[in-house]
Amino acid sequence: MDPLQVGLAGYGTSGSIFHAPLIAAEKRLRLAAVMTTRREKVQRENPSVRIVSALRDLLDDLELKLIVVATPTSSHFEVARAALLAGKHVVVDKPMTVTVAEADELIRLASIQGLLLSVYQNRRWDGDFQTVRRIIDSGRLGTIFQYEAHYDRFRPWMKGGWREQALPGSGILYDLGSHLMDQAIQVFGPLELVMADVFRQRDDSAADDYFHVVLKKDRLRVILHASMFVLDPGPHYSVYGDAGSFLKYGMDPQEEQLRAGVRPGDLGWGLDVSDRPGVLTLADGSQQTIATERGKWESFYGGIADALTGAGKNPVDAVGPREVIALIESAVKGRG
Repeated sequence: MDPLQVGLAGYGTSGSIFHAPLIAAEKRLRLAAVMTTRREKVQRENPSVRIVSALRDLLDDLELKLIVVATPTSSHFEVARAALLAGKHVVVDKPMTVTVAEADELIRLASIQGLLLSVYQNRRWDGDFQTVRRIIDSGRLGTIFQYEAHYDRFRPWMKGGWREQALPGSGILYDLGSHLMDQAIQVFGPLELVMADVFRQRDDSAADDYFHVVLKKDRLRVILHASMFVLDPGPHYSVYGDAGSFLKYGMDPQEEQLRAGVRPGDLGWGLDVSDRPGVLTLADGSQQTIATERGKWESFYGGIADALTGAGKNPVDAVGPREVIALIESAVKGRG
């Protein structure tokens, strides 16, 4: 069977780093066209790909079966809606939309059209997150009462770009919070907001660059945190139960690998480079280091190919990411 042809809307950081290389790594898909103003960058990195300047050029191409939306968050709904109405399957980058109403409309449209709608929540396949899930699922921690995930950086300066502008869907809560919330929902199911402290910490920031969000489910508390002023971060994940705890430092390496030109299948792809493996401490006082699983971001587009060829199901059904948007909306309304 010939590869399914894919159109990519947007070739900024998301399109060029997080989507194009992973589409290329899946042999049942072929990146055929890109909508962008960055013509030279696309020609240099993907010389066989057709470059277009307007979304309509992608939507009118009958050969393109899948449209990947990697535009700024404020336009996700508009672009994804147009693609669904044009009869295209859609992958939309996280966060899915700005509002729950927009997410619901996309889900409704995809159902009516009989089309796949998926959301690129790639960090479900982070190696450290997969390791955390494995430890929790093993039952070795007992009943979980506290789960904490940090996405801290040291970036006191402004980097520039639309994520730091005063636009709908900009800011660190939509950008990084959507990852942490999605992961927590994957582990614990639906969660409720307890409190949210979301604000601009840097002097010249136009969008939120700090959040501290607490979610709950019965007696469980889920603490999600991100800041731009953390030079020496603490644990990325901390999980505490009535039988033990698990701590993991360091970040999954796949983003930095993609930026450096490393691709799925290359030596070392997805392997944890942290010198601090996860530590499992049990109530009897024993401790054990836990090897981190290999990260597998390529599993997302492998799952998309499975779903489109009838070999599997949608790897990220839009209903889950819709719940993320609901939590973000609640956090924005309840911010400190």
